[in-house]
Amino acid sequence: MTDVVATTRTNWAGNIAYTAPILLEPTSVAEVQQLVATTPRLTALGSRHSFNRIADTDGAQLALAGLPPVLDIDASRQVVRVAAGMTHAQVAAGLEARGWALANLASLPHISVAGAVATGTHGSGVRNPSLAQAVVGLEVVRASGELDHVDAGSPDGALDAHRVALGALGVVTAVELAIEPSFQVATTVHLDLPWEAVESHFTEIVSDAYSVSLFTSFDDRGARQVWVKRRLDQPEPSVDLVALGAVPATGPIHPGDNDPAGVTEQGGVPGPWSERLPHFRSEFTPSTGAEIQAEYLVPAALAVDALRALRPLAGLFAPLLIAAEVRTIAADTAWLAPSSERASVGIHFTFRRHPAAVEAAVLRIEEVLAPFDPRPHWGKVSAVSVERLQAAYPRLSDFAALARDLDPTGRFRNPFLARALS
Repeated sequence: MTDVVATTRTNWAGNIAYTAPILLEPTSVAEVQQLVATTPRLTALGSRHSFNRIADTDGAQLALAGLPPVLDIDASRQVVRVAAGMTHAQVAAGLEARGWALANLASLPHISVAGAVATGTHGSGVRNPSLAQAVVGLEVVRASGELDHVDAGSPDGALDAHRVALGALGVVTAVELAIEPSFQVATTVHLDLPWEAVESHFTEIVSDAYSVSLFTSFDDRGARQVWVKRRLDQPEPSVDLVALGAVPATGPIHPGDNDPAGVTEQGGVPGPWSERLPHFRSEFTPSTGAEIQAEYLVPAALAVDALRALRPLAGLFAPLLIAAEVRTIAADTAWLAPSSERASVGIHFTFRRHPAAVEAAVLRIEEVLAPFDPRPHWGKVSAVSVERLQAAYPRLSDFAALARDLDPTGRFRNPFLARALS
């Protein structure tokens, strides 16, 4: 175990300099238990791919990457148990090598399993809920240092409370995930789908394959990229994007118009789920790094109206926006998932790293989206008020009460949680 005095540590994108004075790096679950029991204030740190202070604290950060990698498959239950600090890239490679798969992955495979599910991170697909819905069990170190296990048999809906827990209920050391037999996926990309087609055929387009992403700058190009990821064991897409005005891409395309070397293979070339569902290859540094992200999930039925309302902001976005991605997420059951209990469409913004300008843009976005019942992503920047959070997440007060019961001294409470769970 190593204690590191923190002076210049930042999140992955560099827009957050952590204030936590200490970094703890345990190498066993027993060390995690001992550290939790003896440290007055601490927050679990994943792969640092959050863009706000959800993983910061005035106490100690506790990194999970040093825990021994675990990937135990129970074929009879179709469940895999993995160490919480492992990345989805590590888990996906291990599963694929054994003939198994996760139902979905985020666009970045570099993020840790525990961090991704704790913040409600998602992939894409009208029938694919957030990554947290795949969680069928967790091992979590409570404030006392006790190691607890939560699964579907736990009382009072505990599993759904823990699936997206923001680090408030304990330090997760292992996650059990539902798996299925491996499958093949092929990705095709079309360019410049007109807005008229996006608005008139939105539901058909996003429902036409296993996973569909639309990228836009909200300017006159409409959806400047449409990524269609088809499972080869499912029917071929039936929507003719060319007939709707789009143009097939003639080579690999990066969603931010950067060097496409780091994107997963396109062009309709079949490959394993682990190498097609993410947008980016695990062996490359994801995206540009110098960026800030925001995302809001709106009810699927309101998505077209929400996109239409954002289009007048194209001028505001022009010097600042790298890419905006539009994806569908099926309803899930986690209390604090942004897609909880409702089919959703995520509108994701990747901005250049200009904090003041992004702050102003986010305020304007939230003003425009207010009529469409938006839920902010827990790991990205937002200016949403506590009152709006409480309205957006109906189980937030129940979750706050559970956090007080399980952590009465506030060992896991940091400024982010103090505000969100007030």
